[in-house]
Amino acid sequence: MEKKEITRKITIINPEGLHARPSALLVEKASSFSSSIFIKKEEDMLVNAKSIMGVLALGASKGTSLTFIAEGTDAEKALDELEHLIIKRTFDE
Repeated sequence: MEKKEITRKITIINPEGLHARPSALLVEKASSFSSSIFIKKEEDMLVNAKSIMGVLALGASKGTSLTFIAEGTDAEKALDELEHLIIKRTFDE
């Protein structure tokens, strides 16, 4: 399979933003893929999506737009599932 880089802009819709619980779920999901996955906030902050400290450091509140960058054989599937987790799921259910 071809290794490719994919980017996707995702806006945080959770009313509480990416606090500890949703950040942990995001890191857990990202870690289940072999692709390298990074999250970019604005132009100056890039963190590893598999690092809880990095994701929490984003301080992403509701309405924050983040750019997800994945590179690897399962990059597209990784971003599909991360987007579903962020957009379709209510973290505080």
